[in-house]
Amino acid sequence: MVKFLKPGRVVVLLAGRHAGKKAVIVKQMDDGTKKGRRFPHCIVAGIARYPKKVTKRMGKKKIAKKSKVKPFVKHVNYSHIMPTRYILGQELDLKAIVTEEALGKPEDKKNMSKKVKELFEGQYTAPTTTRDEKATSAEYFFKKLKF
Repeated sequence: MVKFLKPGRVVVLLAGRHAGKKAVIVKQMDDGTKKGRRFPHCIVAGIARYPKKVTKRMGKKKIAKKSKVKPFVKHVNYSHIMPTRYILGQELDLKAIVTEEALGKPEDKKNMSKKVKELFEGQYTAPTTTRDEKATSAEYFFKKLKF
């Protein structure tokens, strides 16, 4: 069987508090872990609150306020995610920030979430000059699903 759930793949969560939200796979555990999660799962970092629409008439202060992102980081069972065709490449280096040990401790998780927020907001506000596949992947990731 071909393994297509690899780090960087954009997925849509199907169950739980963040159902319908987009996330990026950071680390996958195909065989599960020995501590509590014996099922295939992955660690994802996603967007709980998407940035608002920005227009040309808005000032810099208002644009900065509307470009805020609220992230989440969690373990998710493979049966609760739907992969998309989009892959975010090396521009989001989440492996260095998101670790399994930090997910267990509330203080570390809060600090990790702040770093992920900075990374997501930096990626969102950074202008993309070319119209290639990577640019469209980032555009798709930061847009709210409409259904």
